[in-house]
Amino acid sequence: MSLSMYQASIPVFIRMLGNLSAILDKGAKHAEAKQFDPSVLVNSRLAPDMFPLARQIQIATDGAKGCAARLAGIDIPVFEDTETTIDELQARIAKTVAFLQSVSAAQIDGTEEKLVTLKLRGREAQFAGQAYLLNFVLPNFYFHVTTTYAILRHNGVDIGKPDYLGSY
Repeated sequence: MSLSMYQASIPVFIRMLGNLSAILDKGAKHAEAKQFDPSVLVNSRLAPDMFPLARQIQIATDGAKGCAARLAGIDIPVFEDTETTIDELQARIAKTVAFLQSVSAAQIDGTEEKLVTLKLRGREAQFAGQAYLLNFVLPNFYFHVTTTYAILRHNGVDIGKPDYLGSY
């Protein structure tokens, strides 16, 4: 049995965004237990030239909703990137999941060869749908989810690989 474009995208995004929400919740509980302002986590980064945690989550959610919308041929929901608290980041994740749940398999399946054009750093990049999903979106999505995990872990949040992977 072959794997469809829908199966390789929407359920994957939803699952990992759920895991991201769970580790973010553990970050909030860690800040509360250690009695420090959770904005420390929201603004933390691994290196001075990297984006902070909030931006990592914004990019991960943008990638998931942008992919779903582009493949489905519908408008990409616009989120303003103004989140400054864990609660606001959780709301963004929830809005993204709700959007992804509204996209059907019929809208995504069969888009393997659909032309997707992106503006990247002042130039246009074109992909066939399958290459866009597998070679661009998924690696970027996982990078930003992983970096969020690493920022939280670096700040002492008690999370591990099972939190990242979620339950089976």
